[in-house]
Amino acid sequence: MHVWTLLAGQPGLILANQGETIEDYLKQVPEPTFPADTDNVIPILDGDWFTDDISERFRKFLRVTFGDERYEDNLKFIESALGKDIRKYFLKDFYNDHVRRYKKRPIYWLFSSPKGSFNALIYLHRYRPDTVSVVLNDYLREFRSKLVARKNQMEGLNISASASQAEKTRALKEIENIKKMIEELQDYERDVLYPLATEQIDIDLDDGVKVNYVKFGLALKKVPGLDAKEE
Repeated sequence: MHVWTLLAGQPGLILANQGETIEDYLKQVPEPTFPADTDNVIPILDGDWFTDDISERFRKFLRVTFGDERYEDNLKFIESALGKDIRKYFLKDFYNDHVRRYKKRPIYWLFSSPKGSFNALIYLHRYRPDTVSVVLNDYLREFRSKLVARKNQMEGLNISASASQAEKTRALKEIENIKKMIEELQDYERDVLYPLATEQIDIDLDDGVKVNYVKFGLALKKVPGLDAKEE
């Protein structure tokens, strides 16, 4: 989410200072080959629910940086090194790797529902008081709406006369999984994300990650060692 010289054609980092906006970035890089994420929210989900999902953005990064011709080979090389496909890595391992790399002071923060059905990554230096509202309105609620639509589709398949028994069995299983996910997202919104969004929390980067991270409580994925009471 911060943009390096390689892709931006400018020295140093861009969009790395508190208060800088996407407009500031575009003034410096009017035609980027790999644009910074517009709203500073990148979902990490099990499926292609959003066009700016982290897995999709990573694939685009590979194509832009190394070209289409070697894209498949490069992706296979990376997934072989990781020991899993890229989506599974981002879902299961990426944030833990990031936290370790930054010695439990992450510069990317992960909004995550209790069971991890919903995850959205933000870049700390681009945080604004309305960022939580963006996560809530444009991603969590939108994702829940898409889940409802998918559930309705599977319910239609389940009662379809032309569907096989195997298809109906799979549909029923997916329906039950989606119901659990929807309930989880509803609880996360009601108990955690909506109240937090109404607070419009301000942060000061000079206070450091340890002070600022805990202000978001259960909205963010727990990082041992970032509790204000822990030393």
